[in-house]
Amino acid sequence: MFESVVRFFQDGGFFMYPIALVLIFGIAIAIERYVYLTVAKRSNRDAFDRGLLPILRKKDYKAALKFANDSNTPIAAIMGAGISRHINNRSRDEVEFAMEEGLMETLPRLEKRTQYLATLANISTLLGLLGTIIGLIAAFTAVANADPAEKASLLSQSISVAMNTTAFGLMSAIPLLLIHAVLQTKTNEIVDSLEMAGVKVLNLMSDQSR
Repeated sequence: MFESVVRFFQDGGFFMYPIALVLIFGIAIAIERYVYLTVAKRSNRDAFDRGLLPILRKKDYKAALKFANDSNTPIAAIMGAGISRHINNRSRDEVEFAMEEGLMETLPRLEKRTQYLATLANISTLLGLLGTIIGLIAAFTAVANADPAEKASLLSQSISVAMNTTAFGLMSAIPLLLIHAVLQTKTNEIVDSLEMAGVKVLNLMSDQSR
């Protein structure tokens, strides 16, 4: 099995190497993003459910603001902006706008580098096609000068080798696209949880102010 993989890689020619680099780079980004988003999701949930929400239910807004300022989680920064406006007796709309501004500042960190995976998948596919085209050009050039009795065998062998780059390009692109979809879904779940928490805090503070 290992020998077959090595032979497949070697027969593909030069373009197998840049495709492999694209795949390695994409996997590195995917691992980093998955770990970051997983930690962010867990830390947000803990900071809100176990830290911020119990304090807000006690109407201790100064303690809630201090907790938000001391925490480095995205949800704390968003809630802290709204709580600060609420302490200063601002209207509900102003509190909501402050939270939306905090969410907009958080989004780039959550979506950072995820879009690269789709781009790398496209690059991988294009490199595979380019390698195949160049391989076919070289194959037809070699066949033109070959013995007529060997042309059919030589051409089929050369085309088979040239197709390796397309196959490897697709083998790299498909996992990257799947990982991109998973990470995008994970990011959307975090954003939805932040928006839900913002609405919950906003309603809680509004009810307590009455």
